[in-house]
Amino acid sequence: MTSLVQSVDWLAIAPPAIAAAAALVVLVADLFLPERRKPLLGALALAGLVLAALALLPLLGGGRRTFCLTAAPDTCSYAADPFALSLQFLVLGGALLTALLSVHTVRDLGLPAGEYWFLLLASAAGAALLPASRDLATLVVALEVASLPAFALVGLRRGNRLSSEAALKFFLSSVVATAVMLLGVSFVYAATGSMHLSRVAEGLGTVPARLSTLATAGVALTLVGFAFKTAAAPFHFWVPDTYVGAPVPIAGYLSVVGKAAGFSGLILVTALAFPSYAEIWGPVVAVLAALTMTAGNAAALRQRPDRPHSAVRLLAWSSVGQAGYLLVPIAAAAYTDDPNGAIGTTVAYALMYAVVNLGAFGVTALVVRTRPEGRISDFRGLWSARPAAALALGFFLLALAGLPPGIIGLFAKVAVFATAVEAGLGWLAAVMAVNVVIALSYYLRWTAVLFRGPAREPAAAAPRTATAPAGAARAATAPPTAPPRPPGAPAPLTAAIGLAAVLGVALSGAPQLVLRFATAALL
Repeated sequence: MTSLVQSVDWLAIAPPAIAAAAALVVLVADLFLPERRKPLLGALALAGLVLAALALLPLLGGGRRTFCLTAAPDTCSYAADPFALSLQFLVLGGALLTALLSVHTVRDLGLPAGEYWFLLLASAAGAALLPASRDLATLVVALEVASLPAFALVGLRRGNRLSSEAALKFFLSSVVATAVMLLGVSFVYAATGSMHLSRVAEGLGTVPARLSTLATAGVALTLVGFAFKTAAAPFHFWVPDTYVGAPVPIAGYLSVVGKAAGFSGLILVTALAFPSYAEIWGPVVAVLAALTMTAGNAAALRQRPDRPHSAVRLLAWSSVGQAGYLLVPIAAAAYTDDPNGAIGTTVAYALMYAVVNLGAFGVTALVVRTRPEGRISDFRGLWSARPAAALALGFFLLALAGLPPGIIGLFAKVAVFATAVEAGLGWLAAVMAVNVVIALSYYLRWTAVLFRGPAREPAAAAPRTATAPAGAARAATAPPTAPPRPPGAPAPLTAAIGLAAVLGVALSGAPQLVLRFATAALL
């Protein structure tokens, strides 16, 4: 019997395979290491992610493929092309920064180290596999491998009500998304008779009239499933509660790596599998982009600085608004003859967003160590207590807002805006411009809090008696002494924030490098 699959190209699949192998190593090592040596598991996880990222270097020369049909060598299930490598670089880099942010979190919250590092590596392996997937079955499996460990990571703080509630909401919304997506994929397979994206595109271009309704329903349901995964409105309501209930590094991971996985899947199905239905998914994605950025920014604008967990909640709603900007070039790809330019803009924006957003979550994790409520008002006086952290967070927030000195954020927003205009989506560009102005308000409001003087506690009122000396009355109304100096930041956390800041500043100095890198991400 003739084999249906060629031999495996191990070099091509090395990045996700190394991450998966590291997850297994951590899981086995956890069985034998005594409790006092559990911190070694974090070092193993970091080493695994570094090796997985380094495995991308030999693949930069050209597009390698594997798991191809022998009867059709050009039809493959895995492609290490420039698009896949760009997104894998983002995913593995984001996972590495998350791991650095997590070293102190695992210790401070008393999380089970073996489970935490295994789940993080397993999720990163699935997210790295997804952009290289070139058939619908591998696409869905990779998306679930990225998502399932994330449920457990969100709910890993056992006994914490917010954590359990967040994990349940995240799980239920994702299960619904997967069910809808699988129904759509089954309809597409029934209409085209293939799972490979290239053959699905051919089949949908010549689908018989009697199957046209089935094919249209399949395309629509698949897009709805990915809308859940990318937190596009109106399928975004799980985001704020999930981020608040999760450990802060995991909230950052979901906002960057989880979002990258969802968007890479959406790009693959729209640009590679459904190009003949561009007149359907193009307007739909454009409307989703407008709704998503508006809903996210409007909700972020309403966050009260004195509300518990308002810092993470604001970053959560901000991530919804940023998802709307990421959807704009995907919608524009439906209105251009060559979608690669629009897709490159999405990749460029995602790279910028990953660096500065993980940096913002890093500084938030630093503040939450001493102020667990995580209010925005808790950041008041950060400049006097931790000047470097205040400057870093101010830079990250200004980059997210698209203001100098965060030139990379401004550059990315202008690129997205220009892509919409060139595609003839002037109305969407106008909606984006309005939302950028709205977002300035809450980003600048938080930035201003960092450089205000620390809040002063009211002095205790001393009882006034006829015999009380005047000095005692003056002492009662004297200003309180300066607050104690905060404890030092853990080295891995400092390294993560510093790395994000250095990358952000470097890219702000040469923003064209990001766009050149992203425009090379051709499908």
